[in-house]
Amino acid sequence: MKRSTTRLPLRFSTQTLFLQLGVVLLVVLLSGAMHAWLTYDRLGREAENQALTLARTVASDPSVRAEVQSISQKEGTPPASVLIKGPLMAAAEGARNRTGALFVVITDETGLRLAHPDADRLGEKVSTDPSDALAGKEVTTRNTGTLGPSAGAKVPVFAPDSPAIVGEVSVGYSTESISRSLARDIVPIAVTAAGALLAGVFASFLLRRHLQRLTLGLEPEEISTLVHDQVAVLQGVDEGVIGISGDGRISVFNTAAQRLLDCDDLTGTPWTRAPLPAQLKALTEPDGQERDAIELVVGARVVVASARKALHRKEDLGWVIMLRDRTELQHLTRQLDAVGTMSTALRAQRHEFANQMHTLAGFMSIGQFRQAQDYLKQLVATGPLKFPVDQAELLQDPYLQAFVGAKGVEAHERGVALRIGPETLVRGHVTDPQDVTTVLGNLIDNAVNAAVAGAAADRWVEVEALDAPGEDGGTLHIVVADSGDGLDPGHVDDVFSEGFTTAGSSTTPARSSGGQGLGLALARQLARRRGGDVTVLEKGTAGGPGAVFMATLPGTTDTGITVSSGRDNDV
Repeated sequence: MKRSTTRLPLRFSTQTLFLQLGVVLLVVLLSGAMHAWLTYDRLGREAENQALTLARTVASDPSVRAEVQSISQKEGTPPASVLIKGPLMAAAEGARNRTGALFVVITDETGLRLAHPDADRLGEKVSTDPSDALAGKEVTTRNTGTLGPSAGAKVPVFAPDSPAIVGEVSVGYSTESISRSLARDIVPIAVTAAGALLAGVFASFLLRRHLQRLTLGLEPEEISTLVHDQVAVLQGVDEGVIGISGDGRISVFNTAAQRLLDCDDLTGTPWTRAPLPAQLKALTEPDGQERDAIELVVGARVVVASARKALHRKEDLGWVIMLRDRTELQHLTRQLDAVGTMSTALRAQRHEFANQMHTLAGFMSIGQFRQAQDYLKQLVATGPLKFPVDQAELLQDPYLQAFVGAKGVEAHERGVALRIGPETLVRGHVTDPQDVTTVLGNLIDNAVNAAVAGAAADRWVEVEALDAPGEDGGTLHIVVADSGDGLDPGHVDDVFSEGFTTAGSSTTPARSSGGQGLGLALARQLARRRGGDVTVLEKGTAGGPGAVFMATLPGTTDTGITVSSGRDNDV
């Protein structure tokens, strides 16, 4: 069986490391080669300048000039045996030996050698072109002659006391000496290049580690997929998500969070300076304590918030806060409780009605028709369903009757009598039962709690309601009083604060639904959103009567009466 030869692709950080190492190595090699070339070129120019200086010195020597002129004026060139012992050969070799030049050559005006380090070359024509120097120009050259490659110079030789050119002087320094000088200079170049290479390699490894830490070890494809998934999840869920990075800034603030908190996108804002409720910020206080989920009221919503630490491979990435809307759930729970209470009452009434039918059948069977007629009249007058709420008939709206009746059953089970005040007059129909249920239900629940906790033997809660016509529908005014011990004078202004509760106290009754500190805060915000309010009319006294609350809910009833703005009455 053949073994698979497929290789896993290199990680992105490894590819980046190799790329950086290649770039660093290429830069170091190019820099070193360029520096070596510049050094070689500099040494060559220095050799040319040195050769030019020596050539000028030899060519300007009066004895050299006179001897070259003398030889040039004679017929033919002296033999090598004569030239090797002549003054020109002595002058040229003396200059070469003193300076370490490769050669010092003197020629006549035709380019024939009159002095040369190799005696066998005397009397021969030079191997390089002397025309520029014989034309009166000083030139520097790099070429290869009979003695090897060299960097040199050619200078014309003028006749004594005359501008006539009688010959030229060529001086050259071996390029091998230049290479030896370069070899001495290349050591610091190589050391510098090696140091730069090591520094680049070390920096590349540091950058690789930093890149791995920033990307949490993820590949670019994984990061791209993660971003797409994050956008799809965060923007597609109904729950609010707030991400707080390790440096204390908001990194995620999805659309649901903006909707639940009723604010704009706060991504990039420091968490401590974000315009958010203090209870929400308290979830991330760095005291090392794990906190339970909290409920807070934001606008007309009840929001449940919870916070968890975000960790990845033991690295602290910050916090994640989840927000859930509990408003609809609370409304449904309240309505289900009311329906359940009414269902229980109806089952009791069904049993009672069956007993009444049996009574009526008994009257008929014994011939007591008069008593049967009177009994039927009594049943018609009282109705088939009777809630333990006094004067419930003052509430003409069937929804209010059913809801208050259900609350009356709950209050009766706790030993509290719920009654309707004599000033109650509701002629219209409720058009927004959800807001009315929330406000009225919270006020009644709080009043029942206060009555139960109070010291009075006669426990009661009284509700008065009045609807008044308006331009945009009727305004429902609700007043709720109880027999409790009233409000603590020091807490009158705190009862509408979110999270405030006095549940469980015998001296200061509870003023929040369920003891959660949200009932009155939510009721007031709902009323104010409609242009109304929930206020404390009387704080009450110890021993009773208790506190009196008033709620104003504009646009919640339909009275059938239109109120004119007044401009149509002008004549």
